[in-house]
Amino acid sequence: MRIEDKLALNVFELDKEAHITVDEARCEKCRDKPCLRCCPAVLYRLEDGRIFFNYEGCLECGTCLIICHNYGNGGVNWNYPRGGFGIYYRYG
Repeated sequence: MRIEDKLALNVFELDKEAHITVDEARCEKCRDKPCLRCCPAVLYRLEDGRIFFNYEGCLECGTCLIICHNYGNGGVNWNYPRGGFGIYYRYG
């Protein structure tokens, strides 16, 4: 089974409140923008020089927090979703 097929089995219980926020001012000053390359769910994108983030498909792995604070400009504020919300892994 391909990784895409496994990920498609996951269920997301979405919250109206984002559990990850991005400080656009810090991200704008970040030269390397490692979040664009390291998020396994590819939830960060660059448009017109600005970083946009979509929390709804987050795998809750914490990669963006680690990579941003070690190699970026510290613009990611990461928390686990509130109780009852987030991803439910259905395979593996």
